[in-house]
Amino acid sequence: MPNDEERRRVIVVPGGPVLIEGPVRLVAEDGTELDCDRFLVAVCTCRRSRRYPLCDASHRRRPRSREPSDG
Repeated sequence: MPNDEERRRVIVVPGGPVLIEGPVRLVAEDGTELDCDRFLVAVCTCRRSRRYPLCDASHRRRPRSREPSDG
């Protein structure tokens, strides 16, 4: 098990990366930290995941809602 100095720290930003080689420490927008020991971590950027900030593949099951147009 890696110690804190060996972990990568990743800040989740809207529109940011999707796949990150682990182990990583994810820091959500609200400051919540989540340690992931997997060799590859999928980070949700669509915000439809029930496991946010981790991706649960919800983007495959539910279409993205359309934004109202200006005008």
